[in-house]
Amino acid sequence: MKARQWPALGGFLLLSVAVSAIGGAVTAFSVGTWYHALVKPAWNPPNWLFGPAWTALYLMMAAAAWRVWRLRETNPAVRAVLVGYGVQLGLNCLWSVLFFGLRSPGAALVDVVLLWGALVWLQIRLGRIDRIAASLWAPYVAWVTFASALNFEIWRMNG
Repeated sequence: MKARQWPALGGFLLLSVAVSAIGGAVTAFSVGTWYHALVKPAWNPPNWLFGPAWTALYLMMAAAAWRVWRLRETNPAVRAVLVGYGVQLGLNCLWSVLFFGLRSPGAALVDVVLLWGALVWLQIRLGRIDRIAASLWAPYVAWVTFASALNFEIWRMNG
């Protein structure tokens, strides 16, 4: 592996940390008050699970993007995937702002549906470019599928 590829991995990891930090900062203001008071389905995970789950997902997302980035010079499809990666990071961050910052599960539901669509689109394209990247991405799609259902139930139960 070329030495110049390692700083790129660091860049993808820093980008994930930045998005996670923004989402975490917004979430911190509402999770102990507003979110705690919401009616949630019985299958809502405990609050302590979200931090470790998202940490693992952000690491896998960064690794998947980096693996594909390394193929940018030989595969023209990589550019679209990297743009999609940026879009999904924006939608991911926006979800926290909408749900926790603005306390709007309905607006967050619209966002998470768009995020899920972007993730599935990326999953398909990653599978065509790099199977390991696609494998790293799959848990994120599964988690957001679950989170979408949870977001819907919270919106429905508190509407």
